Amino acid sequence: MEHVNQLCEGLADTAKDLKLNLPAVLQSEHLNSEEVWAVALTTSYFLRHAVLQEAVLADAEPILGSAGVEDAQAAASLMAMNTIYFRFRHMVGKEVYGQMRAGLRMNRMMSPATSKQQFELSSLACAALAGCEACLQSHEANLVQDGYSELQINDVVRIAATMQGVAVALEL
Repeated sequence: MEHVNQLCEGLADTAKDLKLNLPAVLQSEHLNSEEVWAVALTTSYFLRHAVLQEAVLADAEPILGSAGVEDAQAAASLMAMNTIYFRFRHMVGKEVYGQMRAGLRMNRMMSPATSKQQFELSSLACAALAGCEACLQSHEANLVQDGYSELQINDVVRIAATMQGVAVALEL
C-alpha cells in the first residue's frame, strides 16, 4: 500500500480524516485482499481521477494481476453505462420502460476474467458512487445470494465512499 500511503501523505490538512480512512478501509477485516483491491481499482477508474488511478493501480496490480486489472476496467466502464440507463428507468418510473429490452451488451459481467463475485463487488461499488438504486439493489441481492454478508457489502461501500472523498480532496 506504499503508493496509496504516499498519496494520502500529500493530501491537505483539511482532508486529515480521509488520510486516515483510506488506509483503514483498504485493510478490511471482512474482504480478502483481492476483493479490496478490485473494488479500490474499479472505483478509481469509475471516478476518472488519473492521480488516484495511478496510485491504486501501482498497489493493486501485483495483487490482482492483469486479469484483475482488466476486470476492474470492464466493471467501471460497464457500470458507467448501466447506472445511467437503469437509473433512468427507475427514476422515471414508467412501467413501459421496465418492459423494454435494454439491448446493451454486458457479457463481461457474466463471464469475467476473475470471478463473478469479484465483478459483482466492483459493480456494487460503482452503483453506490452513481447513486443508482436499481443497480444497488440488484448487485447487493446477487452478493447476498452468493453468500456475502452485510458486513462485507458494507465494506465495499465504505471503500467506494472513501475513494470518492479522496478524489475530491485531491482537487482542492
